[in-house]
Amino acid sequence: MIFDSYEAFRAANFTAKVCILGSGPAGTTIARKLGAAGIPVVVLEAGSREFGDDSQDFYRGVTVGDPYFDLDITRLRFMGGSSNHWAGWCRVLDSQDFEPKAWAPDTGWPISRADIEPYLPEVQDILELPDFRPDVPISDDIRWVQLIKSPAVRFGEKFADELDRSRNVAVVLSTYATELTGDGKRVTGAKLWSNGQDAGSFTADYFVVCTGGLENSRLLLWSNQRSNGGVVPKATALGRYWMEHPTFEGGNAILADYSAFEVDATNEAFFSPTLAAMERLEIMNFGIRLIETPYPGIKSVIADLACTAPEMAEWVSYQLSQNLRCAAQLYVAWEQAPLASNQIRLSKADVDPAGVPRIELHWKKSELERRTLLEGLRLFGKTLVRKDLGRVRVADWLASGGDYPTNEELAGHH
Repeated sequence: MIFDSYEAFRAANFTAKVCILGSGPAGTTIARKLGAAGIPVVVLEAGSREFGDDSQDFYRGVTVGDPYFDLDITRLRFMGGSSNHWAGWCRVLDSQDFEPKAWAPDTGWPISRADIEPYLPEVQDILELPDFRPDVPISDDIRWVQLIKSPAVRFGEKFADELDRSRNVAVVLSTYATELTGDGKRVTGAKLWSNGQDAGSFTADYFVVCTGGLENSRLLLWSNQRSNGGVVPKATALGRYWMEHPTFEGGNAILADYSAFEVDATNEAFFSPTLAAMERLEIMNFGIRLIETPYPGIKSVIADLACTAPEMAEWVSYQLSQNLRCAAQLYVAWEQAPLASNQIRLSKADVDPAGVPRIELHWKKSELERRTLLEGLRLFGKTLVRKDLGRVRVADWLASGGDYPTNEELAGHH
């Protein structure tokens, strides 16, 4: 069942055992599983069926530190959540992503790659993914990996009919959980905001918070402040260790043979380090996205010059009225090192229309991450040279120790 308002939901007299906050990929997936098991679930979605400026405004905030996106464009506040602007890129996490790294404090997850294995077939079905091929080692240091671009499933569209027909799942739109209440042992309820006003409280046996990395912390920090620690009693890490996948164009490459690596429909191939290379260099995990831009004839010559002799390439390109780039672009995205100082705080100066403090995101990239970016490109370049596959040119700003560019992707919109 899908209700367009909290008033309509209350009139239906539906009693839920579990309350899920958020209808994005996590919230929708959990609701479908519980509903299929016969457990009555209510999903509270702060937005409506479609994008709305007034709703999106609740996501405004500020960032302190490194340049980042405006917080009201990094996620979406309507049914389906941020799947509504997801590009569909998918890759299974590496085993080493879960393990502690001796050179990077506070790394390591409480679960392992083996713990998620049983769920992968179901994920492939939900996201409409084919099987992933195994990684292909091209040296002791670099793996040729597969990143699959799914049809970019919009959860609010794909599962709307199923949820509407369900007798065990009630999706309630335009209903914002502003605060959770708790007694130090369990969450006892949620305070709601709907149609521009206080909508009272909601109770359930269990609450599942699925509002995204930023909003989860905001909600729990505010709830904890209001309940004097009654929602998250051990809150030392609450809101801290916020992470992104920083992404920058780190260089260019000339390939000896463009058929050496199979590329996808957008002429892209992807590479990552081996665990042995990460341990030897004491760097974080990273992914290199190689975008092939092969040109025929004279264009190919100019593009290759752009890698090895940029000034000459610029002159030749100008003389021949060609606007070409180096033969292949290298974008690098990497795993951030956990820093407690990268955190979400509650604004002391600004609140949303429901009176909840807006987010103040403190975020900076560390020196370990810059070293990961530079050493990763060098590692990839050495592999291409040893295997006679090509050459890599590191971007001037990176090789010279300059500032990160501010006119690029920056990160993965988390």
